[in-house]
Amino acid sequence: MKDLKDKKVLLLGLGGRGRAVCELLLRCHARVTALDPHETKSLREETDRLQRRGAVIVLGARELPDQAFEFVVVSPAIPSSSPLVLEAARRGLRLMGELEFAHQLLRCLALAVTGTNGKGSVAELIERILVSQNRRIVVAGQRAQPLCDVVDRTNEADFLVLQVNAFQLEWIEFFRPVVAVLTNLTPDHLDRYGSMEKYVRATAKVFAQQQQFDWAIVQHEALEQMRALDLEPPSKVVTFSARDEAADLYLDRGLIVSRLPNWSGPLLDLAHCRVSGPHNAENFMAALAVGRALRISLDNMVAELKQVEPARHRFELVTEVAGVQYINDSKATNPHALEMALNAARSGREGQANIWLLAGGRDKGADFHQVGALIGRRVKGAFLFGEGREKMQSAWGLFTPCTPVGSLLEAVAEAAKHATEGDVVLLSPACSCFDQFRDYQHRGETFCSAVKSIYGGAEAADPNIHGSTA
Repeated sequence: MKDLKDKKVLLLGLGGRGRAVCELLLRCHARVTALDPHETKSLREETDRLQRRGAVIVLGARELPDQAFEFVVVSPAIPSSSPLVLEAARRGLRLMGELEFAHQLLRCLALAVTGTNGKGSVAELIERILVSQNRRIVVAGQRAQPLCDVVDRTNEADFLVLQVNAFQLEWIEFFRPVVAVLTNLTPDHLDRYGSMEKYVRATAKVFAQQQQFDWAIVQHEALEQMRALDLEPPSKVVTFSARDEAADLYLDRGLIVSRLPNWSGPLLDLAHCRVSGPHNAENFMAALAVGRALRISLDNMVAELKQVEPARHRFELVTEVAGVQYINDSKATNPHALEMALNAARSGREGQANIWLLAGGRDKGADFHQVGALIGRRVKGAFLFGEGREKMQSAWGLFTPCTPVGSLLEAVAEAAKHATEGDVVLLSPACSCFDQFRDYQHRGETFCSAVKSIYGGAEAADPNIHGSTA
C-alpha cells in the first residue's frame, strides 16, 4: 500500500477491530474520519483517546461526511447492507475490509484458519507446532490481538497465524494465505446472512486468491458443501474428516490415518493423547495437514500433539462432586457446537439421559430444531437463560423438560439441585454471549465461580482445573 501520510481515510465501525484499524491508520499518519452508527457511553470512552490523537470521531452517524476520501475501511461489525456502506458505494468510494487493509501491510506469509467451529483450537495447535520448531510467528485473530494491532511485527516473522471469520472475508480482494484451513461449515450467523448459501460463499472466500502451489486444508463435508455451489479451491487440496473415510485424513477406531501419497498409514493414536472426541480428532488432522504442507516432521508434530491439554471453556471439566460432572463449554456458540458437546459427554446408565443442559444467550438466527432429537436422547432437563430462551424452549420443549430462568447463576443452582450421581451439568449455550456477558470467557468464568460458590471447601470447583474429557 502506498504512503498514507496526510491521506484522508474514512473508517466505518469502531468495534474492537475497528478501533485497531483506526490506531493503525493513525500510526501511518493518515487523516482519519471514523463513523459508527451506535452511540454508547462505553464507545465514547473507548474512542476518546483516538480523538485526542487526531481522529475525527462521529458516533450515532446516519450519513457520510460531504468530502472526498482516498478509500473507506469497513469494520467486520458493519454489514454490507448498512446504509453507511451503501451510501459509500453509491458515491463510488473505494471500499475494503479490515482484513484486506491490514493484509496490504503484512511482511510475512499468512496461514489462515476459518470455519464455524474449531478455528481457535486449530490456530493454537498450528502455533504450538511452529513454535516447537523455532519458527518465528505472529498470532492474530479472535483469541489474540486484532490483525491491525500486530501487523507492524510481521516484518520479523516467518508466518502469521490468523483466525478469520466470514464477516472479515466478505471484503477481501487480494488477501492470499499460503495455507488456508476450513474447519467445518454449519449454520451460523444467519441473522446476518439470511441463508446458509450466503454464509458458505462468504467463508469460502478464504481460498479465492490462492494460487495452484498454495494449500487448502478443508474438512471433507465442508468441501462437498462448497462444490455444491461450484466453489472449488484453486490450490492443492487436502481433506480431513472424523466421519467420512473418503477423506485424505480420517478417523479409524481412534487412529488418525492418512491416505496421502508418501504419507500414508496411521499418523496418531488418540488413546495416547490428553484430549478425545471426534471434534478434537478433526482439529488434530487439520494441524497435521498444515505441518505437512510446511514440511515439518510427523514425529515432531505427534510429540507436540500428545501434550495438548483441554482448552479453557471448550468442554472443560471444572469438577466432579458426588458423582456429578460440571463441564464448561462456554465456547459453544451455535447448535453444531452444542451437538458435539452432547456427543462427547459421558453416557448415563444403560443409555439413559443424564445431562442437565444450561443454554441460552443472544440468538444468531440459528435453527435449534436440528439438535432436538439428540437432546431427547441425552438431556434430562434444560435450564434456559438469556434472549434466546423462548426460542430454545419452543424448539426443545417436546424433547425434554425446559425451564426458563433469569440468569446463568440461577441455571447452575437449579441444575445442582436436580443432578444425581452419574449426571453431567453442561454449560453449552449454543448462542453468543453478548446479551449478558463481555465474551465467552466471561460467561465461562461465571459458570466456574457459580459451581465453586455452591460446593466450596475441600471439594470446591477450581476454575483453573482442566479435565481430561474434552
